[in-house]
Amino acid sequence: MYKLLKPLFFSFSAETAHKMVVNLLLFLRYIPFSGKIIRMLYHYKNPKLEKEVMGLKFDNPIGLAAGFDKNGDIYNDMANFGFGFIEIGSLTPFEQIGNPKPRIFRLTQDNALINRMGINNKGVRHAVRSLENKKPEVIIGGNISKCSSTPNDLAAKDYEKCFAQLYDFVDYFTINVSCPNVKGLTQLQNISMLSEIVDRLTALRRFYDNYRPILLKVSPDLTNEQLDEVIELILVSGLDGVVAANTTLKRENLVSDPQIVKSAGDGGLSGAPLFDRTLEIIRYICKKSNGVLPVIGSGGITTVDRAQEMLDAGASLVQIYTGFIYNGPGFVKQILKHLANR
Repeated sequence: MYKLLKPLFFSFSAETAHKMVVNLLLFLRYIPFSGKIIRMLYHYKNPKLEKEVMGLKFDNPIGLAAGFDKNGDIYNDMANFGFGFIEIGSLTPFEQIGNPKPRIFRLTQDNALINRMGINNKGVRHAVRSLENKKPEVIIGGNISKCSSTPNDLAAKDYEKCFAQLYDFVDYFTINVSCPNVKGLTQLQNISMLSEIVDRLTALRRFYDNYRPILLKVSPDLTNEQLDEVIELILVSGLDGVVAANTTLKRENLVSDPQIVKSAGDGGLSGAPLFDRTLEIIRYICKKSNGVLPVIGSGGITTVDRAQEMLDAGASLVQIYTGFIYNGPGFVKQILKHLANR
């Protein structure tokens, strides 16, 4: 069915198509048994796929990466497609509209996307209201960031606000300091700035009864020397893991129309071209941490074999986004069946 619908969706701009999908899922809630039908078609459960990571029990290791459900509106709807966990966000303390449109570009020949969204979202309070009103039926990660208007020397306060408001409603947190299409955000990966954010969040966590794991999402454009600093900080600070990796500014070996690539400007590239670098980072982190640091692999999974390869490289869990768009709603089930058979 998706082979028939894909040309229709791809005839619209990428952002318009995404809104259509979100609105369709919201509309389907009003149709009796629609959620159960979707689960029957796309959900796949097998005890062999269950994993416990960071003290959390996952039905399977395939998650939806941040950016798809930006506002925490459709986490249960997306869980019907078989995801073992959903990461919402990135969320900021207040609503922000993001960068000017157009801001998502398809590179169909590369099975890739370039986005310069600018972390547009309705703010953390909107997500909290949604999580309060509709109990999650799947493990939820809260991806948090700072407002674009907040200077970097005050960024830690933004992360604290998001963290405190979301704490009772999500299962884990991901600190986003690596989105390349928000001016100055990647500078927060500087160890001195990053240390302040990490120290504040781990200190704040001590005041809560329930423990929530905190992960750091890193850029694929970091050098090994920079990764070494980040890994050391994570190991000594009390953070619980890494999401590897965010989108990249690099444009190597692309075969899509150069004019489309040029028009996308300095947006972040995701999809198939990112896979090799993501795999390299996962292996590097696992080796440097002697395998004690949980890693969520995110970036470039566009085939079932690539999901397997990322887990074999040491990732505890993996996330997909662009691969889901190009392969359709049955992609998660295909991966899970492959993993179960292996």
